[in-house]
Amino acid sequence: MIAIGKYNQLTILRDSSVGLFLGDESGEEVLLPAKYCPEAFQVGDAIEVFVYRDHDNRKIATTLKPKIGMHEFALLQVNAIETVGAFLDWGLEKDLLVPFKEQKPRMVAGNKYVVYMDLDKQTDRLYATGRIDKILSNEELTVKAGEEVDLMVYQKTELGYSVMINQKHRGIVFENEVFQPLHIGDRMKGYIKRIREANKMDVSLRPLGYKNYNDPNTETVYQLLKDNGGTLEYGDKSAPEVIYARFGMSKKEFKKAIGTLYKNRKITVEPERIKLI
Repeated sequence: MIAIGKYNQLTILRDSSVGLFLGDESGEEVLLPAKYCPEAFQVGDAIEVFVYRDHDNRKIATTLKPKIGMHEFALLQVNAIETVGAFLDWGLEKDLLVPFKEQKPRMVAGNKYVVYMDLDKQTDRLYATGRIDKILSNEELTVKAGEEVDLMVYQKTELGYSVMINQKHRGIVFENEVFQPLHIGDRMKGYIKRIREANKMDVSLRPLGYKNYNDPNTETVYQLLKDNGGTLEYGDKSAPEVIYARFGMSKKEFKKAIGTLYKNRKITVEPERIKLI
């Protein structure tokens, strides 16, 4: 059976004026339109294609690479809003539908949203959903506190940013622990900081433990001092946003770093500058 929404390894059966007809071991066939056919081929060659349904609801093959695959998450732009829902640009000729009931929040043409692609079992058609929280589950966790994980930002909230963890679970990065620009759809490494009641997870974007994140910060400040003649016009009175723009760290992290350098007798500290000894 040729699978929809996935890559299929198929065999070239025959050539025609409209393209190549491909088949699998079950005897099912699908058309690869002429514009996607390789320049050189022979009947009997194997070819990998992505299969979906065209405007006439027929299975169709393509060598184009979609921006999202079956049971995957991606940040996609809305091309249009029609009577049945929103249509997303996912890199193929026929846009991907998000029915109105699968939109949270209601989508707007031109905006981008994190969505999940699935197959409607009744219609055998691909669709996307923006209801990310119903896809993710924290009932049975596959991660533990302190573990490094893969993150994707999917929502901004009053508390901070909702993130998906290893594309399975949900967690939160609190606003006061974000010291870098974050955008919906961003992917990055993170760390499980705490697992609370009902398996709610707090996530950190920085390695956990004082030594893990302070040593690199200390080295950053020390190297910048060496590169700038031994003096930097930053200190305890410097604004947090100014420190972040210059050092890429929070003011709290900056103060810990210069505290380490001071204790090791590497620098002198003044309210508005630090100097190498």
